[in-house]
Amino acid sequence: MPRFTAGELRVMQLLWEHGELKPAELQDFYPEPIKNPALRSYLAILVEKGHVVRRKVGKAFFYKPKTPRQRTFSAMLGDLVKTFCAGSVEELMMALVRKEKLSEEDLLELKRMADQSSVERSEHSEPNPKKRSRKREKP
Repeated sequence: MPRFTAGELRVMQLLWEHGELKPAELQDFYPEPIKNPALRSYLAILVEKGHVVRRKVGKAFFYKPKTPRQRTFSAMLGDLVKTFCAGSVEELMMALVRKEKLSEEDLLELKRMADQSSVERSEHSEPNPKKRSRKREKP
C-alpha cells in the first residue's frame, strides 16, 4: 500500500471523519488554511494512489476514502515497529508503557487483554499435521 505524506494523511483523516466531501467542504474542515490548488493536488495524488475515489455530480466532484482507516493504521504501525523497534512489537509496547506511565489498573487491564488474545489465538490455530515418517525397508 503506498504511504501517505503528512498533507495526504490530513486529507484522509478528514474524509474518514466526515465521509464524502467536496473540495470546498474539505477546505472548511482543514485544520489550517490551505489554498485550493494545494488541496486539489493532494486529492489528485490520493485518487492516483487508489486511496480515494471521486464521483461527479453536476459540475461538482465529491471525494470519499477508499482505503479503510484501520488498514492504514495497521500499515503505519507496522512501519513504526520496523523502523524504530527493530521489528519488535514487545519493544513498542514497553516504550508505550514507559512513556505513558500507566496506572496499576491500566497495566492489569493490558495483561487481561493480552491473556484473552493469547487464549483466542490458541483456540483458532490449527495443529500442525503430523509428518508421517516412512520407514525404509532394509534390503
